[in-house]
Amino acid sequence: MTVHFIGAGPGDPELITVRGLRLIQQCPVCLYAGSLVPEAIVAAAPDGAHVVDTAPLHLDQIIEEMVQAEARGQDVARVHSGDPSLYGATAEQMRRLDKLSIAYDVVPGVPAFAAAAAALKLELTVPEVAQTVVLTRTSMKASAMPPGEDLDTIGRTGATLAIHLSIRNIREIENRLIPLYGADCPVIVAYRVGWPDQQFLHGTLNNIRQKARDAKITRTALILVGPALGAKDFRDSALYDSSHAHVLRTGR
Repeated sequence: MTVHFIGAGPGDPELITVRGLRLIQQCPVCLYAGSLVPEAIVAAAPDGAHVVDTAPLHLDQIIEEMVQAEARGQDVARVHSGDPSLYGATAEQMRRLDKLSIAYDVVPGVPAFAAAAAALKLELTVPEVAQTVVLTRTSMKASAMPPGEDLDTIGRTGATLAIHLSIRNIREIENRLIPLYGADCPVIVAYRVGWPDQQFLHGTLNNIRQKARDAKITRTALILVGPALGAKDFRDSALYDSSHAHVLRTGR
């Protein structure tokens, strides 16, 4: 028996991996975060499967579902949104399973920041503008941010920021980042990426808060910040430069 932690992607049922979908189709038990994973994805579970929306459950109840499945010798598809390695609360589940000696594996998924960039037709790393992407969040009612991971520190890099779980903290983001990026720095709020009602708000650090407020976006949103979002006049990368030689091509 194995618990398969599966990244379902950001919302579009077609963005799940082939492996993830195959496991959902095979597992007699399917546990999914119903507030973030569309039912169309778990509809692929086999006929008669035990399918449970874990959104109203606490950790002990979720683990108990896995324990009961193990007692029956049934594999479990544990379906999370996006990629399980990012804000998926999977580490605490795996820690419990380790103590219980229950086998598990992980299937990666398309993270929201990548799906947002694809939908927006953006590259988040632009030559000589930004070559680093920082995935982070801000501290609100959830666990505190570790020392050195606050926006004041991270913002000094000038990197493209993908700020998760923080739309209700957008005033703080504005206050912290304007001194570092400038008031006119491009910002995009990506709401429910991959869902039928996805929405993208384009603005700057000094006006995005009002735009999000006018759109009544208060949850399930990713905030992208950085000069790469609006870069137009940048040099071509060396990768395809005709004068750049590498192991697969001789320079001109």
